Amino acid sequence: MRTLISTAFISLDGVVEGPGGEPGYRNSGWTFKDVEFVPEAYEIKGREQEEATAMLMGRVSYEAFSPVWPDMADFAGYKGMPKFVVSTTLTDADLVTNWGETTILRSIDEVAALKDTDGGPIIIHGSASLNRGLSDAGLIDRYHLLVFPLLLGAGKRLFSESDKDAQKLKLVESATYSNGIQKNIFDVVR
Repeated sequence: MRTLISTAFISLDGVVEGPGGEPGYRNSGWTFKDVEFVPEAYEIKGREQEEATAMLMGRVSYEAFSPVWPDMADFAGYKGMPKFVVSTTLTDADLVTNWGETTILRSIDEVAALKDTDGGPIIIHGSASLNRGLSDAGLIDRYHLLVFPLLLGAGKRLFSESDKDAQKLKLVESATYSNGIQKNIFDVVR
């Protein structure tokens, strides 16, 4: 069984929307315009590329990343890695051709089937809606969170508001950086 890892830039109040400057969100770009850049706070991003064996995302994140990430040196580790996009609307004709093998999955059940295959960790980037669905289905095994010292108020959140039983997490790694960012890595306790 593969490990499913959710990675996110997240505000202290749980918002994950528009961290890199994506249009349409009033606080878009909050990770770089509101918090001083400290390189060591982002070490986890390089480690994720080394440790992951596949990448998973929803349609909206795929459509945001696929025109840019294939040619970015910062994300070179993902270029040849298999990618899986959960979407009910994308077709193979919508996929970019310069970012390696990409497979469209149509449901959370197909993600569960992927997770049951042999292989290494699968990293989930962006994809707030997908993250909430996977968490509610009990499929996420680990969270890599860079928590920014900001309260953003409205915006897409990483965690769902569904009424469900408590889910215990075990903190396995943490650090605090000079700019106030906290790295928190949690394993989901089953």
